[in-house]
Amino acid sequence: MPETPEAPHSAAPGDVDFVGVDDGSPANKCPAVLVVPGTGDILQVGRRVTDPGTLAQLSRHTSIADDEVAIWTPANLKQILLEALTGAYEPGQTGPGEPAFEDLLAATERSVVHLEARDTYDATDPAFVKWQTDGDTTYTWDGWIDLVGGVVARGVRFRRLRIVSEPVSDYIRWEHAISYGNLKAGEELRWLPRHLAYDLPHPVADFFMYDQRLIAYNFTAGDGTDTGRMEYVADPRKILPIVGMFEMLWERAIPHADYTPS
Repeated sequence: MPETPEAPHSAAPGDVDFVGVDDGSPANKCPAVLVVPGTGDILQVGRRVTDPGTLAQLSRHTSIADDEVAIWTPANLKQILLEALTGAYEPGQTGPGEPAFEDLLAATERSVVHLEARDTYDATDPAFVKWQTDGDTTYTWDGWIDLVGGVVARGVRFRRLRIVSEPVSDYIRWEHAISYGNLKAGEELRWLPRHLAYDLPHPVADFFMYDQRLIAYNFTAGDGTDTGRMEYVADPRKILPIVGMFEMLWERAIPHADYTPS
């Protein structure tokens, strides 16, 4: 293929103008179009084309070098691309950035599922430390109840599944004791002992899934503390298997009211 000017590997802060994003994407994650001021170069964020059939059709018209990818762009981005090409956009705009949990919930219309598969999370949580000392199950749930309760009140189904080892860890025993807050918020909560799930596949990271359209994976350190790292998946081909996996796990899990930690 013809040689093209070498693309910059990075741009300094403030050197990229946000033009627009696909309003139909979950929580406006992507696709997105940006422009490098001065050069007019266009940057796109979107779904990489991996379907063999589509790639075979593309290969009839052009080759894809080792450092290139084919990006799928929805038709409703035509106007935004035109603005980027002609410079008819407002310079200095900023994109939506990393979506907050509250924003993701606000954009959800039908369902939220949450998988937790660790036996310990933040063992330094003051409420957990206190419970270890005196068995106090007091926990500040008000914010969660208001947030999730409002989502459930408008018809969104919220399910939480906890996969646990038995005998359970002290942390899981504490979580079970304070789960009254999850229930009060309107969550459906089930527990799945690990020995009952050994033959069922599931992701290696905890996740939230919104409307079966977007999965937000979160990662913890070895000691269970949150690393703050998130990975988002909106590719239907990668979401569909997770939908099936979760449903199989959910069917085998035990409702909170019927589960007593061993």
